[in-house]
Amino acid sequence: MTKLEYGETPEFSHLMKRLTRRFRSLPEDLETVKKAAIELLHVQGIDNKSCYKLQGHENQRCEFYKVKKFACKALKGKGIQSGIRLIYAYHRDQGLIVFIEIYYKGDQKNESLTLIEKYLSRIA
Repeated sequence: MTKLEYGETPEFSHLMKRLTRRFRSLPEDLETVKKAAIELLHVQGIDNKSCYKLQGHENQRCEFYKVKKFACKALKGKGIQSGIRLIYAYHRDQGLIVFIEIYYKGDQKNESLTLIEKYLSRIA
């Protein structure tokens, strides 16, 4: 596989829009994460310990991952430990990444299991 396709859920779009008001560099930072973490892991097979597989939600269609090392320029001085978290589904057979959730760790401790379950019900 040489190229990944990207998509997002309506919930992700809403969360991204809301967070971008607080952290203006977020769209640009997301593009960096795509290349420096997601494509590195799924296309080149290099694990730089940025993406972690979420256990308990796997199925035959996709796997779920959390990006913990997300550098946000709007959070100066934090580097990759900015506290921004990204949840996505990886459809290996289609080469598709679907963004499910993005949040700031200061606002929310963990990923929303409801959003993951909602996504699973959509693709079933």
